Amino acid sequence: MKRVDDFRLNFGKQELVPIVIGGMGVDISTADLALEAARLGGIGHISDAMVKTVADRRFNTKFVKDKLKQYKYNVANSDKSMVQFDLGQLAEATRLHVGRTMEAKRGEGMIFVNCMEKLTMNAPKETLRVRLASALDAGADGITLAAGLHLGSFALIEDHPRFRDAKLGIIVSSLRALQLFLRKSSRTNRLPDYVVVEGPLAGGHLGFGMDWAKYDLATIVAEIRAWLLAEKLDIPLIAAGGIFTGSDAVSFLENGASAVQVATRFTVTRECGLPENVQQHYFKASEEEIVVNQISPTGYPMRMLTGSPAIGSGIRPNCEAYGYLLDSTGNCSYIDAYNKQVALHPGEKKLIVMEKTCMCTHMRNFDLWTCGHYTYRLKDTSRRKEDGNYEILSAEHVFRDYQFSTDNKVALPV
Repeated sequence: MKRVDDFRLNFGKQELVPIVIGGMGVDISTADLALEAARLGGIGHISDAMVKTVADRRFNTKFVKDKLKQYKYNVANSDKSMVQFDLGQLAEATRLHVGRTMEAKRGEGMIFVNCMEKLTMNAPKETLRVRLASALDAGADGITLAAGLHLGSFALIEDHPRFRDAKLGIIVSSLRALQLFLRKSSRTNRLPDYVVVEGPLAGGHLGFGMDWAKYDLATIVAEIRAWLLAEKLDIPLIAAGGIFTGSDAVSFLENGASAVQVATRFTVTRECGLPENVQQHYFKASEEEIVVNQISPTGYPMRMLTGSPAIGSGIRPNCEAYGYLLDSTGNCSYIDAYNKQVALHPGEKKLIVMEKTCMCTHMRNFDLWTCGHYTYRLKDTSRRKEDGNYEILSAEHVFRDYQFSTDNKVALPV
């Protein structure tokens, strides 16, 4: 019976354990988690979501404080069009976060940066160019383009000296999305080095509508693989979403995937950025507590725990400090939802806003508990202690279990 360790992901002459840890933001996929994946011979991700906040936490910088100070006069104003990111500081924060991580890397694996196009930041093209270029400047092994079609992303960095040697990939949830990306990127004469095919059971934002349950990861992977073969395109496919055991992974590797991307089981590891009290909510979650809703201002459906404090929270928008989801006109759908409740409940000190959530603030505070479909199975991967809580795992334990397990078994901590 085969194990994940019987397969390898090949990038040229480099062979990797075909396990990729997904890039969960904000700083849920920490540098420590990515470094463990690389040390063990796989691929780890860090996310550049809210990178100024992450840099402030890691390096005691003052990026968020400085931005708030600059725009504090506008806090009570619904018009956020003047709230702009300092591109120099954005580049500096990205280089710090990525560069320090790369300096600490050990082992034969790689570290990629997950970069969400939906972080539009009131200047979508300009900020995305800086984020991508700065990650390359800082020595990232690769960049995974996420949360968007990224039709112009390759063009933004085609003049960068590392454009052709860094590993660049994209996350898609359909053949159509991949075809659009390849067609729009073709003028750069560069194919992606890999494609992450993310299915409907993934955590966080989904590349599907609210009819997500009609789709199946294995079917999508097979469709994309058949098209690539017909087009004579040799691009490794990385299957993602709902891969809970090593045996799940092997089934994809045996059917043409070059690797798997996993994340849910790493949310309850010591290296993960989630506070331990939140990790216990993940362990104790029931299947009924995992829902897909539409409260994300990005417009994408999002999977989360029903107990997330962010659901219904009517906090004032914090765009002057954060503002990562402001569109090119300075608007965010949470601002609209918040203002609607203000108008309906004048003078009310504590508002309830169910339509959308202030994603920046709640992700920053770990109050938006996004999760994968199989989060309810996490309790079966650990031991319950006398106090009723579950033992937090090590990333190495989870990684090795994926790598060496068989028969759909999950190894418990010793």
